[in-house]
Amino acid sequence: MLAKRIIPCLDVKDGRVVKGISFINLRDAGDPVEVARIYDAEGADEICFLDITASHEKRKIMLDIVSRTAEVIFVPLTVGGGLNGLDDIRDLLNAGADKVSINTAAVQEPDLIRHASARFGSQCIVVAIDAKRVVGQKQDVMKEKKAKPPAPSPQYYKWEVFTHGGRKGTGLDVIEWARKAESLGAGEILLTSMDRDGTKDGYDIELTKAVSGSVNIPVIASGGAGGLEDLYGGLVEGGADAILAASIFHYGEYRIGQVKDYLRLRGVMVRK
Repeated sequence: MLAKRIIPCLDVKDGRVVKGISFINLRDAGDPVEVARIYDAEGADEICFLDITASHEKRKIMLDIVSRTAEVIFVPLTVGGGLNGLDDIRDLLNAGADKVSINTAAVQEPDLIRHASARFGSQCIVVAIDAKRVVGQKQDVMKEKKAKPPAPSPQYYKWEVFTHGGRKGTGLDVIEWARKAESLGAGEILLTSMDRDGTKDGYDIELTKAVSGSVNIPVIASGGAGGLEDLYGGLVEGGADAILAASIFHYGEYRIGQVKDYLRLRGVMVRK
């Protein structure tokens, strides 16, 4: 059994770490290079940079920040936001990223996943999915589950894929898209609940469990971590292989070592 991973997430805008609620109302949380260095020293298993406005603003990813960060940390670095093709992925990997996270470009051109995986290896291709709960129709549920619908109800809920930093709905079903991403060669799924992002109400366990149970590649749970029990829930109840968190680390509520000690005491295998 592989050890579960603890991954601090640094949402970056205009060269600064920021954090908001449901992708809005952003607050400054420091310099990304310095913040990443601190997390590396505290024992993070990986670090994730997400340039949250690059796709929306149609600009290039932050290569300089990535390069400077790679020089001062010793754990894997995943970077996403604003990647539009193989050249962008190559540039990020050359700058020092160990993995790249693609969302908008993958939805717009799914074959990018296949080509990137073939060229650079599936181990460094992470497909990010920003998921939002929406009202679905009865036929959607029947199609997804290929079985009888649940107990009669006037509405059913499903999850829709959003792109451009959570600004644009796609109409894609999250479960179906996760399966397709895996079939195209994705090495991991970075799953963010837009409904829970920044709320500290806990991960969307139903969403996390649905996706992790539908694919055979690692799923990273993101969006909503507010306490130690939430982290445990995402890994154990949600079945995630790793948990991503931001606010609880950025503002000093918990240290990574504290998180790992708590998980060990509850029987979760984590790295030292």
